[in-house]
Amino acid sequence: MLDTLEVGVVLEGSEVKAARQGRVNLKDSHIRIIKNEVFVLNMHITHLSTTHSTYRPDEKRARKLLLHKKEIEKLYSKVTKDGITLVPLKLYFNSKNIIKMQIATARGKKLHDKREDLKQKTMKREAQQALKNFR
Repeated sequence: MLDTLEVGVVLEGSEVKAARQGRVNLKDSHIRIIKNEVFVLNMHITHLSTTHSTYRPDEKRARKLLLHKKEIEKLYSKVTKDGITLVPLKLYFNSKNIIKMQIATARGKKLHDKREDLKQKTMKREAQQALKNFR
């Protein structure tokens, strides 16, 4: 993780209520810059049972993030030139009770780093299996 930013999120009323109840999943979500606008994709907000069926927005729709134009241009240059990725970290309500998202710029792993992690993972798994079989 290189640096973090606090951004606003465009949500509908029922989505804000669902976020208050903790029905948000950021697990597979990612951020893209499309036509000089920043969107978070694959963020899942589950419907509330009290919401009317005609007013239910799509659970995995693209949600716009609110940033200043200079910030968007700065992020766009980092993403295109340096190969940096934008990642959502958390969704929360600030002191003024406005919903915010913390995003970060991160650099992906190199191939040799991935190989090293795979080695560590397999060694750990083998050790666990050996301990399990030993008992």
